[in-house]
Amino acid sequence: MSKDIKNNDNATPAPVSNFLRAIIDNDQAAGKYTRDGLPNVITRFPPEPNGYLHIGHAKSICLNFGLARDYAGRCHLRFDDTNPEKEDQEYVDTIMDSVKWLGFDWNNKGEEHLHYASDYFDRLYEIAEYLIGAGLAYVDSQSAADMAANRGDFSKPGVNSPFRERAPAESLDLLRRMKAGEFKDGEHILRAKIDMASPNMNLRDPAIYRIRHAHHHRTGDKWCIYPMYDYTHPLSDAIENITHSICTLEFQDHRPFYDWIIERAAEGGFFKKPVPQQYEFARLNLTYVVTSKRKLRQLVEQNIVTGWDDPRMPTIVGIRRRGYTPESLQLFCERIGVTRSDGWIDYSTLEGCLREDLDPKAPRATAVLRPLKLIIDNFPEGENIACTAPIHPHHPELGNREFTIGKELWIEQEDFMEEPVKGYFRLFPGNKVRLRYGYVVECTGCDKDENGNVIAVHCNYFADSKSGTEGSANYKVKGNLHWVNAADALEAEVRLYDRLFTDANPDAGGKDFMALLNPNALEVVRAYVEPGLATITPDTRLQFERHGYFVADRVDSVLGKPVFNRVTTLKDSWAK
Repeated sequence: MSKDIKNNDNATPAPVSNFLRAIIDNDQAAGKYTRDGLPNVITRFPPEPNGYLHIGHAKSICLNFGLARDYAGRCHLRFDDTNPEKEDQEYVDTIMDSVKWLGFDWNNKGEEHLHYASDYFDRLYEIAEYLIGAGLAYVDSQSAADMAANRGDFSKPGVNSPFRERAPAESLDLLRRMKAGEFKDGEHILRAKIDMASPNMNLRDPAIYRIRHAHHHRTGDKWCIYPMYDYTHPLSDAIENITHSICTLEFQDHRPFYDWIIERAAEGGFFKKPVPQQYEFARLNLTYVVTSKRKLRQLVEQNIVTGWDDPRMPTIVGIRRRGYTPESLQLFCERIGVTRSDGWIDYSTLEGCLREDLDPKAPRATAVLRPLKLIIDNFPEGENIACTAPIHPHHPELGNREFTIGKELWIEQEDFMEEPVKGYFRLFPGNKVRLRYGYVVECTGCDKDENGNVIAVHCNYFADSKSGTEGSANYKVKGNLHWVNAADALEAEVRLYDRLFTDANPDAGGKDFMALLNPNALEVVRAYVEPGLATITPDTRLQFERHGYFVADRVDSVLGKPVFNRVTTLKDSWAK
C-alpha cells in the first residue's frame, strides 16, 4: 500500500487578511522596517523547552512562520530557556521535530535562525548592570513573603521596598556577588525600578534576575543567576532584530514592560531603532480539549493516557500519531483565522479540515471491525475467485487493489438482523444484498451458540451476479455490504479513538476535568482487513470504506502485523 495520494492541484490560495497583516502592510508602506533597502518582516516562535507542544502552539507556529513566508521574510525558532529546573534537551528535540513536521523551517536563504535565550546571557547581564548604573534597577533583599505583601493588588497600590533607594554601587556589588554564587536561592533579587503605584501590576518593579543554583541543559553550571522571562523575551527580540513580536492575549498586560525594557536598553545604546513591537492575538480554545501543561502532565503521570504521544492527547506528537496531517492543521489554523477576541472553536471544525484534506488523497481499503462469519453454502469448496476495487475512486490512474472471495467471509455484526426493523436493508432471512465488488447473495438463516448469540450467517450466491460482469445488471438490491475473505484476511489490531472528554469545556469554570473523562475514548478491537495491507508502512493513512480514516500506528505497527488508529469517522458523530 502506497503512502497518501498527493493532490494534483498545486494552486496556493491567497492569504486571508487579518489585523496582523494590516499592521504589517502599514509598516511596509511606511518603510518602518527595511533590510538592504527593502521591506523586512522578521517574526519568531519562542517556546520554553519545558514540555511538549500542543495544538494551541500549532496555531502560533502556523501564524508566525506563515506570515514570514508570505512577506518573504524569516521566522526564528528561539528557545526561551531561562528556567533550568524545568527544561531539558528532550523538549528541545521534540519541539524542533514538531515544527518541521508541521511544514516549517528556521533556515532562510542559507542562514539558520535557531536561537536560544541562553545564547544571550552575557548580553542580558550586561544590560542589567547598565540598568543599575542608570538608576533603573536595584537589588531587593526582602523576603519573598514581604515582597508579595508589599506588591499590593488590583484594589490598592504597592509599597516601595525598603531597599528601593539602595545606592547603585551597592546594588551593583550585590548583583556581582549574586553572580559569583555568594548567596542562597531567594536571598536577593534584582528588580526594575518603575512604579509601585502603577495600575498595571507588571510595572510594579518587576523582578528581572533571581538566584537559582541549578544546572542548565546548555550552559551547565556557568550561571547561578537567571533572567526572568519578561526581561529576557523583549531583549531577545531586540537582539535578533525581530520586527513583529506576536503572542497571545494573556501577554497584553505585559506589553508596557516589554516596551519599557527595550526603550531603556535602546537609550543605553544597546539597540538601534526601530525596535520590535508586540502584538497580541486570541489563543486557540478548542472544545473537548485541555491544553494546560499541568493537566496534561497529570493525565500522563496518572496513566490515564499512555504518554505524551497518546493519540487522544492534544499534543502535536499525539495529534501526529493519531494520524492528522500537517496540511490539515495548516488548513485548520487558516480557517479559524486570527482575531483579538477570545472564542471557542468546535472540535468538529478540526475534524472537518482533516476529512477535507484526506478525502481526495487517502487510498481506500476494506476492514471488518466487529467480525461475524458469513458462509456461502453453494460457493465452490476450496475456490477463491479474484476481485478488484479501485485504490481511489477519483484517481483511476492509480489502478486497483486485488483480493479474493471464497466460501467463508467476515462481515460486520451489525450487517445481520434475524428480525429486521423497518428500513433495514442488510442481511436477514430471505433478503438479497450485494457483497461489494463481489456477488449478490440471499440470506437463508443463521447459527447460534448455546446462549442464543448469532455465530454465523448462511446464504447462497448467484454466480452470474459478479460486479463488473454483464449479469450483475440483472440484480437490483438495496443493501451493499463490505467484507473480507476469511481465507486470506489479515488480522489486525484497530484502535478506535474518540474525544478524551465528554464535556465541551472540561477546562472551564473550576470543573474537575478528571471527572469528565470519556470512558469510550479508546476501544481496541481485533479486526480483519484485506490482505494487501500486510505491507503497509507506519504513518500511512487510508480510508476504511464505511468506517472512516485510519493510520498505521507509527510506534506499534510493523510489517505483517499492522496496528491501525482511527483518525476520524467519515461524518461528525458528535453533531447535535
